[in-house]
Amino acid sequence: MASLLLRKELSYLLDWSGRSNRKPLVIRGARQVGKSTLVRQFAEASGLVLLEINFERNPEYLEAFASKDPIQIQATLQLLTGKKMTAGKTLLFLDEIQAAPEALAALRYFYEEMPTLHILAAGSLLEFTLADAQFSMPVGRIEYLHLGPMQFEDFMVAMGQQELVGYLHHLSLDDIRSGNMQRVVHEKCMNLLKQYWITGGLPEAIAQYAASSDFHDVARVQQNIVVTYRDDFNKYSHGNLKRLVQMVFDQLPVMVGQKFKYAQVSRDHRAAELDTALRHLCLARIATKVFHTSANGIPLAAEINPRFFKTLYLDIGLQSAALNLNVLDLNKEDLSLVNKGALAEQFIGQHLMYSGPYYETPELYYWVREAKSAAAEVDYLLTCGQHIVPVEIKAGTTGSLKSLHQFIKEKNRHFALRFNADVPSLLNDTKKMTDGSTVNYDLLSLPLYMVGETQRLNHSYLTM
Repeated sequence: MASLLLRKELSYLLDWSGRSNRKPLVIRGARQVGKSTLVRQFAEASGLVLLEINFERNPEYLEAFASKDPIQIQATLQLLTGKKMTAGKTLLFLDEIQAAPEALAALRYFYEEMPTLHILAAGSLLEFTLADAQFSMPVGRIEYLHLGPMQFEDFMVAMGQQELVGYLHHLSLDDIRSGNMQRVVHEKCMNLLKQYWITGGLPEAIAQYAASSDFHDVARVQQNIVVTYRDDFNKYSHGNLKRLVQMVFDQLPVMVGQKFKYAQVSRDHRAAELDTALRHLCLARIATKVFHTSANGIPLAAEINPRFFKTLYLDIGLQSAALNLNVLDLNKEDLSLVNKGALAEQFIGQHLMYSGPYYETPELYYWVREAKSAAAEVDYLLTCGQHIVPVEIKAGTTGSLKSLHQFIKEKNRHFALRFNADVPSLLNDTKKMTDGSTVNYDLLSLPLYMVGETQRLNHSYLTM
């Protein structure tokens, strides 16, 4: 069944493999997002012979990297593993490299002196090593691939819906403007979406569901994954900090979509203490801060307010499990009634974060204006070239766009994106504001399941 779990990142690795200026590539991501599986699939697809070194299982291999000489390292690894390592034919995979900082530092010498050898590395808690580096990082001599959960289109492929994925991928703005999507196709995609909201994007959960079609089996997988995250707390927190990390971790699923307030986690601890715990969960990539930005120009990060942020959880499937939701809940209720739309915001957020180039650090922003009589919030902001695109998320088929209109007026924007549970559309909208002014803009409305086509369709519109 694992052969069905093909993901978009595989094509990126195949492209990396064929570059003449290839650098050692380090895959960064949370535990259980499928880093090792992706590497093994790449080895099979590329025809390279895989030589896998896991530094947590075999810490003795770290001694091979005491030398800074790639030829000496190669010779030692061959003796330890009993396997020949040939440039151009072997893929050297250094797994759990956060346990071997010396190996990470040595990658620069492989790039400089043995550039034809294919080298991939991965680490589940790598961010802690990078944040507390006591060695010379090989800056400019390695590259990164940031890996999140498998996306919804990957899930559809795993469920045997390749043709449906192809249909969505080729749906054009003209098709959307003409209303060409059939309602029966839309309903099929919505049903698959509800299944994904329960399974989530962690490969083991998807593989289990593809094999058994039983959500109870998926729930067992998810609980085991949560246990591994809890076990990891011992690796990066101790004593009172560990208890605070546990406390914040337990609250994350219910706080998605809200301004993060430390008092909602605990009124018995200082905000600074809870922030340290949250920072550790962010380093483990279990949580992500989504910062408010004034959004007056590019880059959005230049105008963030670090005191105003929301959080995203790692994966919607784990969030649903923590909220005790199942597919029956989603079938009975309008999606807008499920956890007040927070699932929709999590789903869109975890996809948009990883919608940019794989080598860029995942980030996401939103806009908020806190005023007693004129509060407004736009769920997310995207950039496309020099354009800032406001994004509104509606879990149902209807909903007010008051905040979106306010943002368009204040920032003088003329294009916006909405995700909801309806068929796709592209229309021109004129709205009269309370002060008597009007805003006129084009609104691209996409069903939630088309989030994977966001960048393509945005670019298509903005370059017309």
